[in-house]
Amino acid sequence: MPTPSVTALPIRRLTPRDLTACADLSEDRGWPREEHKWRLLLTAGQGYGIDDPGGGLVAACVVTEYGPGERPDLGAIGMVLVAERHARQGIGRRLMRHVLSVMGTTPLTLYATPYGRPLYEELGFKTTGRSEMLAGHFTPGGPEPRVTTRAATAEDLGAVLRLDAEVFGTDRTPLVTRLPAFSDQLRVAVNGDRIVGYAAAWPNMDTHVVGPLIARDTETAKSLIASLAAHTDRRLRTDFDVRHEELLAWAKERGLASVAMNAVMTYGITELPGDWTRRFAPLTVAAG
Repeated sequence: MPTPSVTALPIRRLTPRDLTACADLSEDRGWPREEHKWRLLLTAGQGYGIDDPGGGLVAACVVTEYGPGERPDLGAIGMVLVAERHARQGIGRRLMRHVLSVMGTTPLTLYATPYGRPLYEELGFKTTGRSEMLAGHFTPGGPEPRVTTRAATAEDLGAVLRLDAEVFGTDRTPLVTRLPAFSDQLRVAVNGDRIVGYAAAWPNMDTHVVGPLIARDTETAKSLIASLAAHTDRRLRTDFDVRHEELLAWAKERGLASVAMNAVMTYGITELPGDWTRRFAPLTVAAG
């Protein structure tokens, strides 16, 4: 039997059992294995992939849906990867077209690197924003944070979910409720007995990723970041919406350096829902 062309191989749903193959694919493309993140995405979202007859995956991506299960309000596409040995054969385009077909009329978003952006533009995605990735050891300095923060408790979850839905613009319960187990830290900012922001720090290789970061204002965001940094010796990494210029400047003054710029792109909507002024960083760019 002749070996079928990889461009004709079937696309299938991925499951958590594909974790190792997904991590291998990341490594193949020079990315960190990020098994902790892959595990979250494959359980909270829906993966799509193409099996390599020789073993492993030819390609993979993950879609995380938000809102009502039967009619999601938004889908976030991430971790779009094609094995190096199969690159430049149109496989990424085919996988993305499959996702667009499956998602139908559901609005979509993704974070695009300069390398991937031309493909997404060809498929109809529009750039509606930008994010800047920062990383480094956080060095405290300047005035003390003015907003009270503390570790989140189980009793805070309802208030966190309500705040998150208000700011993000749709319900993210399946993702947010995984944060206590997924993150090493989950902290809330409070004003009296009211929660006015929250942030998580989760382990990714040798760093702690700060995200999501949702806050009433920039001072609240600073207080949350400083409180997370005070409880870890690892380097921090995060992705800020570039419109938050004051927070970006503050973070750079405290040791975080610019690593990369990504385009925030949408499909089927002209801008993301919710309130960007209080949405400072995503949980991960792969999940929006």
